[in-house]
Amino acid sequence: MRIQVRRTGGFAGIERHAEVDTAERPDAGEWQALAERACADGRDTPPVGLPDGFSYQITVDGRTVYAADPRLTDEQRRLISRVLKEGA
Repeated sequence: MRIQVRRTGGFAGIERHAEVDTAERPDAGEWQALAERACADGRDTPPVGLPDGFSYQITVDGRTVYAADPRLTDEQRRLISRVLKEGA
């Protein structure tokens, strides 16, 4: 499973992108479950966020959903944080 996160917006407007490929990871099942829950509550179109807030594009195996602060679910927040931290 390939999970990509793109974060845009924020006060400085700096874009960040990271990707995790779970194919060879021992915790692939955990990633898959988290990604499925995070995407279940995502939107098909970019939502209107707060001024200077972050907007997110989450792509899992070619399916893209959108989310924005402050309306992230716990699963979305956890997935985004893990991908941006552990991804390349």
